[in-house]
Amino acid sequence: MKQIILGTAGHIDHGKTSLIRALTGIDTDRLKEEKERGITIELGFAHLGLPDGRRLGIVDVPGHEKFVKNMVAGATGIDLVALVIAADEGVMPQTREHLEICSLLKIKHGLVVLTKVDMVDEDWLELVREDVSEYLSDTFLADVPMAEVSSVTKAGIPELIELIGRMTKEIPERDMGHLFRLPIDRVFTMKGFGTVITGTSASGKIRTGDDVTVYPQGISSKIRGIHVHNETVQEVEAGLRTAINLQGIEKMALQRGNIVATKDALRSTYMLDVVLDLLLSAPRKLKNRAKVRFHAGTAEIISTLVLLDRDELSPGETCLAQLRLDAPTTVLKGDRYVLRSYSPVRTIGGGQILNPLPGKKKRFQERVLSELKLLDKGEMKETIELFVSLGRFQGVGEEELSFLVNMSRKKLTEQLNALKAKRRIIRFDKERGTMIHADFMEKAKRELLKTLSEYHKDFPLKQGLIKEELRSRMRGANDPKLFNHLIHQLEKEEALVQEKEVVRLKGHQVTLAQDQKKARRELEEIYDKGRLQPPYFKELKSKFQGNTASEVLGVMVKEGVLVKVKEDLYFHRNAVETLEKDLVDFLRSHGEITTPQFKEMTGASRKYTIPLIEYFDGSQVTVRVGDSRVLRKK
Repeated sequence: MKQIILGTAGHIDHGKTSLIRALTGIDTDRLKEEKERGITIELGFAHLGLPDGRRLGIVDVPGHEKFVKNMVAGATGIDLVALVIAADEGVMPQTREHLEICSLLKIKHGLVVLTKVDMVDEDWLELVREDVSEYLSDTFLADVPMAEVSSVTKAGIPELIELIGRMTKEIPERDMGHLFRLPIDRVFTMKGFGTVITGTSASGKIRTGDDVTVYPQGISSKIRGIHVHNETVQEVEAGLRTAINLQGIEKMALQRGNIVATKDALRSTYMLDVVLDLLLSAPRKLKNRAKVRFHAGTAEIISTLVLLDRDELSPGETCLAQLRLDAPTTVLKGDRYVLRSYSPVRTIGGGQILNPLPGKKKRFQERVLSELKLLDKGEMKETIELFVSLGRFQGVGEEELSFLVNMSRKKLTEQLNALKAKRRIIRFDKERGTMIHADFMEKAKRELLKTLSEYHKDFPLKQGLIKEELRSRMRGANDPKLFNHLIHQLEKEEALVQEKEVVRLKGHQVTLAQDQKKARRELEEIYDKGRLQPPYFKELKSKFQGNTASEVLGVMVKEGVLVKVKEDLYFHRNAVETLEKDLVDFLRSHGEITTPQFKEMTGASRKYTIPLIEYFDGSQVTVRVGDSRVLRKK
């Protein structure tokens, strides 16, 4: 069933609370101070039974200028506004301010209720009608129905109920949204139940027993019970005045402005990118870095306004801006907000959230401004692609992307599949669903290939870079999953080669200078003649200039000409291969060989035979059994 919330708006003492009492029989002023002073201070709530059996939720807001912040909190989530104007006074300051707030929040449906008609004569009432119609002619309430009632005599009340019933039928079904959100407007405790919060469910649905998170604190909880219109229900969806009994949270941990939401669905932030409309009625220009009061949902947060495309904003103008908040909040892209001046306090503007989790922006940067314009006016595919791009080399996971673009995972997957098909985005981590934009993938590829190329240039005798060392040199793609994806892709593209843990460019070949070629010939001759008793390398280094011998030796090992048996001890490949053949033949004939027998086979001293037999153990040729070696079963 379609759920509708009606909210009041209007100047103090114009009869909003009395009107609701006449409609519903419920007194929404519950505080002692409200009854003593005869004014509404806090938000009040009621419900109205419509002629067709439906129930309408009602939010009553305070009209006093000191409590406009409470009015903003109450206006969040209403579908139909009743602008209440007293017939004996007409349009007053808070009438104007409340209407501006409703306009900034993009409330689209409303009616005008002229109250206290029993206190004026027909001539005066006609003047008020004309004055109100003229005032509303340039607003979203132009040409809306105008009801005339007396809450004292009940004149016009039945007709108003009929009118509200007809209007609510014409209001389209609200978008349910893909996750549950309820901005908290009241927190209290009930004996036997514990902590209870109330608010208007803004989107999604939730059931008793579901896990939730309270933001911006990130407190985990569980739904113990749900009440709607003073009745226990098992499930609640968008558009209902709701009371929720939360499990395991103390009242002191919560406050108005917090949000109860689907578990782990939102992110908290101290910054927001926005489009800002400064009201034509704003008293003065708004300068860069002005202190303002930010209102979204039921939260009020002191903030610094950074104008990104100008130094000051004149009344009636629109600009792109970043809000830097004194306290964290959580919102979604597309949410509406209201700005009020720091002092004196009055409503000056508002607009729409473009990025709910931005980084700090620099002013007057064309790239930044074009990105925000795209977030404001762009198609959904463009928006998704941009948010992935803003993730740079770290990428963006599907869960976070769903939050950033304010879209269900199912709908998001459809959009992502189209972008993946065009190779605009690439998923590099299937486990977390992390994606990177094609532009940053190409940048990462270029950086990796450039890093290898520079290494080959600096160390021409090295076969390549150890994989982990290569990753540590990457400024961009040093995430292990992204790095491995890059290596795999570049191998497929035949741009590089990975040999065990060494990575090199496809065309790289070790090239020796003339003196290095000479050293290579000399070293090969020494090790070839040395057979199974070659000199240890430290004995040879002094015969060669600088570090030439070490560099050339490394090349010869990579090429397989020399075999490293242990640190500083190398043998020529021919000698090792011949010995291995003799050893295998012996073991096949005799089954096992002792260390003295192996020493006799080599004709070498223990300082060679022990490293050699251990080398064959390590090479999976032999295995030690007691004091002997046997052939390892392959």
